Amino acid sequence: MAHERTIMLADCQSFYASVEKVERPEYKNLPLAVAGDPERRSGIILAACPIAKERGVTTAERLGDSLAKCPELVIIKPRMKLYIDVSLMITRIYEAYTDLVEPYSIDEQFLDVTGSLHLYGSPEELASLIQKRIQAETGIYTRFGIGPTKILAKTACDNYAKKNDSGMFTLTPDKLEDTLWKLPVAKMFMVGSRMTRHFNAMGLETIGQIAATPLDKLKTLMRRKFGRNSDINAELYWRIANGIDDSPVRPGTHSVAPQSVGHMMTLPRDYGTLEEIGTVLLELTELVCQRCRGKGYMGHVVSVGCMGADYDRPSGFNRQMKMDDPTNVTNQVYRQALRLVRQHWDGLPVRKVGVSLSQLSPDGDYQMSLFDQGREKWMALERATDAIKEKYGDASILRAVSATPAGQAMDRSKKIGGHYK
Repeated sequence: MAHERTIMLADCQSFYASVEKVERPEYKNLPLAVAGDPERRSGIILAACPIAKERGVTTAERLGDSLAKCPELVIIKPRMKLYIDVSLMITRIYEAYTDLVEPYSIDEQFLDVTGSLHLYGSPEELASLIQKRIQAETGIYTRFGIGPTKILAKTACDNYAKKNDSGMFTLTPDKLEDTLWKLPVAKMFMVGSRMTRHFNAMGLETIGQIAATPLDKLKTLMRRKFGRNSDINAELYWRIANGIDDSPVRPGTHSVAPQSVGHMMTLPRDYGTLEEIGTVLLELTELVCQRCRGKGYMGHVVSVGCMGADYDRPSGFNRQMKMDDPTNVTNQVYRQALRLVRQHWDGLPVRKVGVSLSQLSPDGDYQMSLFDQGREKWMALERATDAIKEKYGDASILRAVSATPAGQAMDRSKKIGGHYK
């Protein structure tokens, strides 16, 4: 029998807001939130400190609603590069205690400490040691869910550790009946409001009722509701309710070979001409090709998607085509992407554009062509421009179209994940 694992899900409390309070100690005792556009008092709340939460501010609500509830709220514009740097610093601390660390999000990470416990005592003692070190070195408070599986560790953190004075909770299968199974379905991992309504309609109101339902019966109930293809989801929910999860903590989860490389952008206004759409299409294609070159891949299939802003009357398209040869040369991919737009765009205003490359292959493996003698020259040129951007930033060298009113590359270069650095 395999030795039972000890897995932790470590979560940084109100991460963005906590980082800002460390950086700006004058706000230590004030309600603080990180939000999209403080100057215009618009956007949504990305993170709120515990003081702000006590006054009714919640993550993902509109900034105006938060200010109505808490007029003295200190609003900070997000600084994504800073948050990423602090997250990586915390990862290094985790890695001092185990080599099995898997980032789950910017503020949550799984740790498999099974092989480390003999050095530190109980899981709770180790969690306390890490918690104190992170607080001392970064000023960030972390909470720890502990269990024999990733799902139990995550569940322990979300439902119990975040509400404990110690910031820690251990959840094992023998505790489920007195803890998790008593909670309403809405508290279950991966169950949102819509799925909660579906489970309630099936007569399943607590997590324990899902866990106690024989799997075959749960599959039958879900087939009646969602059709024949719901068996996989039924088993997934049943396993989550029972805390069953065989998946290992994988340090390399985010470095596996990608199936595709793509980028989508929501535009600041409607784009209504082919020239405008072509400008942002070129910028996105360059970004996608640059990422492919950085990862060492070429793509054989280019996909383009355009969508309008009116969700009540959806417009747009999503089409792909296979190119004659795989490539990561921007101009070659752009020609085919623009061809897709010309063929499929219905002329209605566009508010969102996306480009991706798929069917990837290593960029060292490609067929030489007698009719494409310029390929090596273009590849060398793009390697050079990539090196300049890597050293001096994406805005250090731009195409001329990016200086036109339709260009978004300059503004995008100031952001990470859609937010300003």
